[in-house]
Amino acid sequence: MRPGDLALPDDLLDFTRNRPSTFFEGGGIGFVRQFPVFCGTVRKVLLEVWKRGTKDPRLIDGGIYACTEGPRLETPAEVRFLARAGADMVGMTLCPEAFLARELEICYAPVAYLTNYAEGVRTMPYRRGVLFEGMLNRSGEGRVESAKDAILPLALGAARALAGRKRNCPCAVSMERYRRSGVIGPDFRTWVSPRGRRSK
Repeated sequence: MRPGDLALPDDLLDFTRNRPSTFFEGGGIGFVRQFPVFCGTVRKVLLEVWKRGTKDPRLIDGGIYACTEGPRLETPAEVRFLARAGADMVGMTLCPEAFLARELEICYAPVAYLTNYAEGVRTMPYRRGVLFEGMLNRSGEGRVESAKDAILPLALGAARALAGRKRNCPCAVSMERYRRSGVIGPDFRTWVSPRGRRSK
C-alpha cells in the first residue's frame, strides 16, 4: 500500500479507549457478532463499480484497518506493534461507526484513502508547518488528492447499484434475536432510546 491508494478494508482492530461503542451501555443487550466486520454486499458493489471505471487510483481489495484513539499520530513503536498484530493501515476513524451501524442493522463498508506512510515505515524528514509535519512528501500530495476525489463518484455509483435491492446480508438481521424476544421493537429509532426498549 502507498499514499494515494484507495482501500476496501475487510477487518478491523479497535485500539480506541474513550469512545462509546454501543447504543446499549448497561442495557444487557448488544452482544452482536462482528463477522463479517463490513457488509460484504456493499464491498462487492464498490469493487464492481471501481472495475467499471478508470481503475485510477489503485484500489486495494481487503486489508486490516487499525483504529487508534488520536488525535495524535502513532509512535514508531506503536506502528510496529500494529503491524505485528496484522494491521495493513492505521487511522482514527471506523470505530465506533462500524459497531454502531451493526447495532442499527445498517449495511456499512468503508472506502479508505491512504494519506501517508505511518511513522517509521519510511524515513521522512521533519518539515515545519506542513500537513503531518512532512509524513507525506510533496510528490505524493497530488496522488492523495486524486484518491480523495475518487471516493464520491465511487460511493454514488455504489449507491445507485444498490438502490432497490433486497438486503440479504447479516447486517440486515444482526439484532433479530433481540427483536424476536421482545427486548426491542421493529423500529430502530426506539432502540437508541432507553424509553423505547422494553424491560424483561
